[in-house]
Amino acid sequence: MVDMQPEKTGSPMRVLIIDDEENIRRTMVVVLEAIGHETVSAESRSAALKQMDSGVFDVAFLDLNLNGESGMDLLPELLKLNPQLEVIVFTAYASIETAVEAMRRGAVDYVPKPFTPEQIRQVMARLVQARKLRSRVAELESRISTDTMTADLTTAEPVMQKALDLAFKAAATPATILLLGESGTGKTVVARALHDHSPQKENAFVTVSCPSLSRELLESELFGHAKGAFTGAVSDKTGKVALADGGTLFLDEIGELPLEIQPKLLRLLQEKEYERVGETKTRRASVRVISATNRNLEEAVREGRFREDLYYRLHVIAVQLPPLRERPGDLLKIAERYLHFFSKQCGKQLKGFAPEAEAVLRQYGWPGNLRELRNVIERAVILADTNKIDLLDLPEKLSQPAVPGVPGPAGPAAPASGIQLGAMVSLKEIETEHITRVMEQASTMSEAARILGVARDTLHRKRKEMSRPPDVQDE
Repeated sequence: MVDMQPEKTGSPMRVLIIDDEENIRRTMVVVLEAIGHETVSAESRSAALKQMDSGVFDVAFLDLNLNGESGMDLLPELLKLNPQLEVIVFTAYASIETAVEAMRRGAVDYVPKPFTPEQIRQVMARLVQARKLRSRVAELESRISTDTMTADLTTAEPVMQKALDLAFKAAATPATILLLGESGTGKTVVARALHDHSPQKENAFVTVSCPSLSRELLESELFGHAKGAFTGAVSDKTGKVALADGGTLFLDEIGELPLEIQPKLLRLLQEKEYERVGETKTRRASVRVISATNRNLEEAVREGRFREDLYYRLHVIAVQLPPLRERPGDLLKIAERYLHFFSKQCGKQLKGFAPEAEAVLRQYGWPGNLRELRNVIERAVILADTNKIDLLDLPEKLSQPAVPGVPGPAGPAAPASGIQLGAMVSLKEIETEHITRVMEQASTMSEAARILGVARDTLHRKRKEMSRPPDVQDE
């Protein structure tokens, strides 16, 4: 008798059952749906190909003897239509060799006939575990490639603690979360921490940077594309949505998402459905979405640059992260962590900051927030000749007086030089000064170009012409 209350296997998959015996198909449907998977049945080669043409499947159970038709010959046709399909073959005890041959041709497992419901559950459990492991490996590779340090979200500041309390209260729920705050306030770090405290933590955390690509490439990055969908699409591509299935999709700088893609994201959020670029097949993905922006989305909605319905769908839980200048009690602790991290990377034994350097760190306004602080500490560690960071190891701009009319220690940083509007200087000097300040605060050349209102190629050219270009990450 089939056990009707087995443990469900996590992220559900869509399964195609191809067998000419009705009893086998019926038994498979009962077993698979009892553990949370969606099933479709086909009794012949033609019926199977028809189902493959009209929908997308994660797994196929394939009988090698389809009432006189060869399942072995059907196997490569299935994989040609969907190279990511995981095929498990049915075989009689007398034809294990045939099953092994099927695995050489692309099947991932086999089930002997007659089989028990428990055997089917075990096969599916192995597939689910393999998917989780692949997602976890991809996430770990991403972490290693970005050389990130371990997050520490402890804080001495009530404003930051209030934001974290709200965020982590929502982490255990399926609600979408919108992280708000200036560039560099740690939104990506918080998003990853929310994933690690969520029911999706065993699955992938996948990041998409919305301003990093053109509309066409961003749509492909998100949803994937079919071979031949556009010039250069020489093969099928799995999108970030599919990679995040069962896990968390983090949409960084969601305010930059092109209007043309916004309805497709809304559909994913509401119906968990999407299509790859160049395809009409509907695919499903169960993803938890966390988004972040340093933009005023309400203003973008009023100006028609952001869909109102998408805004409300993303804005279920909104968390405002304070800028670093509003966290004076955390600043030195964070700086010490950066110091330890980069000292270890550089093979140095630095033990802290000299009093003069510590005072400068405290009084500076940090317009670039945590990202700017990290860059300053990394630079200081590289330059340090003693066992402590001295004032001379820090950029000069940190110790220069604030511009008249700009708030002091708690406000934005002092400028890189004394040039002010109305000063007796050339336009070229003012332009150079303005570009320098923007690039010092922007995280990438693309962001700096967008703020300045010029093409990235133009900014590259102007940067080369400048006498003292800052070190800005190019992407």
